[in-house]
Amino acid sequence: MGFAQNVRANRERLGLSQEELGKKVGLTNSAVSQWESGRAKPRVGVLKSLSELFGTSVSELLGEDGPERVEARASSAMVPLKVIGLTCMGDGEEQEADAVVEVPEGVASRHPGLFVVHGIGECMDRRFPEDAALGIDPAMEPRTGDAVLVRDEAHGSFVHVYMAGSGGTVMLSADSWQDGYEDVVVGPRDPPVEVLGTVVWWQAYEDVRR
Repeated sequence: MGFAQNVRANRERLGLSQEELGKKVGLTNSAVSQWESGRAKPRVGVLKSLSELFGTSVSELLGEDGPERVEARASSAMVPLKVIGLTCMGDGEEQEADAVVEVPEGVASRHPGLFVVHGIGECMDRRFPEDAALGIDPAMEPRTGDAVLVRDEAHGSFVHVYMAGSGGTVMLSADSWQDGYEDVVVGPRDPPVEVLGTVVWWQAYEDVRR
């Protein structure tokens, strides 16, 4: 289902009217009506509130596929890839450059340019473990709701949720159970943020490290 159908289905599952749902997230029933008709989508903060209320993730609420979570298998079905650095989910420092992790062969074949980073921290702990191997496809264009690896001068490299806005604005948001993480909003006149790729696979780091 898409976003509009997901909102309606979850609202009805909880037995809420459009007005009641709007009040729970600090908006009007008119906003909810626009979501359910497909004419609009809420901003990131409201999406987070909706996903928590409905007991789902932002990507699931948006009706988009999340990154693959593949269990570790025997080494015959795995492909060794070097970890190119450490990032936050980061300081962008190229650490652990010699570490090798095992990536499922099917994932590597579907994403020929795949590279792996070691993600640490709590800012994406709703999606990934606090210590995770993240497979990044540099050729995949991110969609709203995707987790992406980005880099800028102020923060170095980090993993956040990509949200495309109007007028060329992009919002990068943490997806954490913890409070206090601020959204990064990049407008057409702001210093650019380099999108290094989209997260297409993840695994707990110790499960796949050689």
